[in-house]
Amino acid sequence: MPAKDIFHNAVKLGLEKEGWIITSDPLHLDFGGVEIYIDLGAEKLITAERAGEKIAVEVKSFISDSAISEFHKALGQFINYQTVLSQKEPERELYLAVPQTTYEEFFKLELIQLVIKNQYIKLIIYHPEQETIEQWIK
Repeated sequence: MPAKDIFHNAVKLGLEKEGWIITSDPLHLDFGGVEIYIDLGAEKLITAERAGEKIAVEVKSFISDSAISEFHKALGQFINYQTVLSQKEPERELYLAVPQTTYEEFFKLELIQLVIKNQYIKLIIYHPEQETIEQWIK
């Protein structure tokens, strides 16, 4: 099983503060001879009239010297995970969780925004020190 990201618990606590129930830590999926581990699986009941909402969250810290290298790795993981989820758990939405400062300084760049749009990447922006979710971007 892969190591947890440095900010894994901050995102987990932030989701719990918003009423999400963590159902998998990590979410393990096996498809086509490949095992994958998405950092978190969570569910949230919206109302009595609606079925539960299910998400999977891949947490990234972006603390290395090269944000673009980390982005390339995260993008590859996101595409692979989304592909497997579409087959194994199509009701679950996948999100990439990134720190607020990284979002402000890197993810707002034109190229990164275009990739996010073209690849349909959903984002969770979190504050690692406050352990809060600052923004959801679909």
